[in-house]
Amino acid sequence: MTSVTALFSPVEDDLRVLNQNLRQLVGARHPILSAAADRLFQAGGKQLRPAIVLLVSRATVGDGDITPRHRRLAEIAEMIHTASLIHDDVLDESDVRRGIPTVHSSFGNRIAVLAGDFLFAQSSWYLANLDHLEVVKLLSQVIMDLAEGEIQQGLSHFDTDLSLEDYLHKSYYKTGSLIANSSKAAGLLSGVSSDLAEHIYQFGRNIGLAFQIVDDILDFTESSETLGKPAVSDLRSGNLTAPALYAMQQLPQLVTLISREFAEDGDIDEAISLIQESDAISQSRELAAEHTRVAIEHLNHLPPSQTRQCLSRLADYLLSRCY
Repeated sequence: MTSVTALFSPVEDDLRVLNQNLRQLVGARHPILSAAADRLFQAGGKQLRPAIVLLVSRATVGDGDITPRHRRLAEIAEMIHTASLIHDDVLDESDVRRGIPTVHSSFGNRIAVLAGDFLFAQSSWYLANLDHLEVVKLLSQVIMDLAEGEIQQGLSHFDTDLSLEDYLHKSYYKTGSLIANSSKAAGLLSGVSSDLAEHIYQFGRNIGLAFQIVDDILDFTESSETLGKPAVSDLRSGNLTAPALYAMQQLPQLVTLISREFAEDGDIDEAISLIQESDAISQSRELAAEHTRVAIEHLNHLPPSQTRQCLSRLADYLLSRCY
């Protein structure tokens, strides 16, 4: 299977510069906050979001090079994403992410919350300095959506009345919004038409949803070692994702287990087995495949280029992870 980093080859140098700049952008005015934020930057990750921003930038800029504003937008997207991860880990009480201790487990909840706030504030400052009102609005909406997604998730734990539509709305807020709006922002910085900007947004929205659905499938099919965090952690905490929602439609006994919040011995193991033995995983794969197909349809409105081809291959790769 092609590695995700190989698909980023057209922006490999751009990502190298981004990594150098992130350290400088966080700054040294607050050493403990900088150290906490730097923990996640050092953790590696796939840097999917800034890579997509940079690929869209190169796919829309024409024959010239991308601008400093394109590069700064990619950095802002990664800062927003990192800030949200720090806060998510506090809320989820996660001790490990990507195989290393989380910020709050190393520095405490207080520093972790402040580090996340610090990154959000820094990203907002650099966003304002892009001096592009529509782009500012798009990325400000992302920060609002991230908060909305966390609120929705927090209020729906163990809610067996949660619909698939509710799940997709929450997934958009938590994952799709950043990819969709930062991709559209990259196109706007390149001066694309409003029609093409909307196609770019829809590409990002659908690839973001597919990415989240695939991640939720992997939570049931991969080991904790592979995931870099405890497997089936969402179900254990009552966060119901596509596999659980599809399985509940078929298995009333699963609804019973979830409704009583796995209060009895063996409940969680039985629930996992029910989901894995049903066709909920295959249904979730079909849902991810449909969003991937729609994403590529919208992507095809971009002018043909190597970077457009990379984005299409990236969409296929993200889907292939769950097969």
